[in-house]
Amino acid sequence: MSSAAARKVAVLPGDGIGPEVMSEALKVLRRTSQIFPHCAMTFEEGVIGGSAYDAHGEHFPAATRELCERSEAILFGSIGGPVEEQHLAKWKDAEKNALLGLRKAFDLSVNVRPAKVYPTLSHASPLRSELVQGGVDMVIIRELLGGIYFGEHTTEGDFARDVCTYTVDQIRRPLEFAFKAAKSRCGKLTVVDKANVLDTSRLWRRVATEMAAEHPDVTMDFMYVDNAAMQLIKAPASFDVICTENMFGDILSDAASVLPGSLGLMPSASLGSKLYLYEPSGGSAPDIAGQNISNPAAQILCGAMMLRYSFGEEAAAAAIEAAVDEAILGGVVTGDVAPPGTKACSTSEFGDAVVAAMKA
Repeated sequence: MSSAAARKVAVLPGDGIGPEVMSEALKVLRRTSQIFPHCAMTFEEGVIGGSAYDAHGEHFPAATRELCERSEAILFGSIGGPVEEQHLAKWKDAEKNALLGLRKAFDLSVNVRPAKVYPTLSHASPLRSELVQGGVDMVIIRELLGGIYFGEHTTEGDFARDVCTYTVDQIRRPLEFAFKAAKSRCGKLTVVDKANVLDTSRLWRRVATEMAAEHPDVTMDFMYVDNAAMQLIKAPASFDVICTENMFGDILSDAASVLPGSLGLMPSASLGSKLYLYEPSGGSAPDIAGQNISNPAAQILCGAMMLRYSFGEEAAAAAIEAAVDEAILGGVVTGDVAPPGTKACSTSEFGDAVVAAMKA
């Protein structure tokens, strides 16, 4: 594709706080295009989740799928409604139908979730300050379409069985990305498994060891999942890139997500064979929707991940991340992470601060 051609982005704000945090992310991306003209993007909006049910009677309508198919990246917000309304057709299985539908439709097999603790926000972390002030900055890479979640599931009376399976090809895909990510960071990769018990983990070790020979500039080690869970709490700053299978990655990435102190700081990406999807790790938070108080940082950082992984625009991605850092380090933070006794900014004020801090 010509560098002058505008990239087509499917924008799916979704429900709850999704539309308002998405508005700030688009504000920042439009500013990015002004500073980096070769990063021109066009945004076409679609509906998903509850908003899609209102319009089409289903959570992942054909029109939304077609929008994604003609786009080069998907910028996703959040879906879901109030807990007390989950029995309603509009919300029942909304997240399952939409997200699993997207994963299946676009072969989204690798999940990438960074976790970074900002020094000025160490008070918001549930860990003691001395454990996080050393510079927590990790990326967890999780295989999404294999393992026990997608194996055979049977229940017969008092007996139940869940089967975990992996192929070499399924294992190589997340590891290939993990080695690449480690090279662009501190050069350290930790592969998490349970190879003292599970044959699938032993296969992961075999494949990882073979691939490590192809990447001599990356230092790779292995860690059992139970130890990894402990080290995420005891020594989170010791990790750089973690790569693991589906269930272990689900658990560890959720554990790591609390380290920064708010899901509003946690972007993520799901990578497919052709199309990538970017979404904040938090939910739709319908209890605060429309109040202009939600934290848009994760959604804004999703835009940076999109520029880096879908479009190869490292400088533009880094500019967004630096602007978010500058806003936060300058004390412009929303109420979920504002230090006690300080004034919190609004959703739109945070987006404005990031735009103001943008530099080439």
